[in-house]
Amino acid sequence: MSRSCLVLRHVAFEGLGVLAKLLPELGFEVRISEVGVNPLPVEDIASCDLLVVLGGPIGVYEVENYPWLVDEIAAIGERLKARKPTLGVCLGAQLIAASLGARVGPGPAKEIGYAPLGLTPTGLNSVLAPLGDQPVLHWHGDNFDLPRGSVRLAFTAACPNQAFAIGNHALGLQFHLEVEPESIESWLIGHTVELSKAGVRPASLRRQAAQYGEETAARGAVVVARWLEEAFA
Repeated sequence: MSRSCLVLRHVAFEGLGVLAKLLPELGFEVRISEVGVNPLPVEDIASCDLLVVLGGPIGVYEVENYPWLVDEIAAIGERLKARKPTLGVCLGAQLIAASLGARVGPGPAKEIGYAPLGLTPTGLNSVLAPLGDQPVLHWHGDNFDLPRGSVRLAFTAACPNQAFAIGNHALGLQFHLEVEPESIESWLIGHTVELSKAGVRPASLRRQAAQYGEETAARGAVVVARWLEEAFA
């Protein structure tokens, strides 16, 4: 029996990546909604079996510039009250945190590039364990406080809350484990202004993606598959 998966995508090049293949293999019928372009599918956010909230280059606090954020945050919050499986990646994790009343704001430094995580004791025994010391793709400047009812799973020096879980039904990941290395060029094009301002050279990210991207995506698929197994147990 297939399950429904709604994906909230904020910018075209930050897509499902390796999950685009994994989710149908695990029996999910995937529908993508372009947030800010399509009307927000509030009823589907509430009713779908799985919600995946992807990343994007805006802050959850930029509600004056992007007023639809208010409704998106509210809809995610209502879904979480029902304890329905929800995965948030980067901006998606920040939206989950904000929907539960946690502070989200600029961090002390931008993290852009492949680098390993630190796993908390809980994280070492969680679905994130397959990541080990494998570098993952960081691409953010904002940090969030841990939302109420969550447990911290991962951290870095510049971002003390890199991942959290809420029961078995919600997982927030500040980092990217879904990006396939062959798609990195679209990120370099889409984020050219940010890279220039941050002093990050695209060539260095290409090299990192070539070195780490394939293994990171493979481990990322394992992580998400294990989380889904727990979320739908």
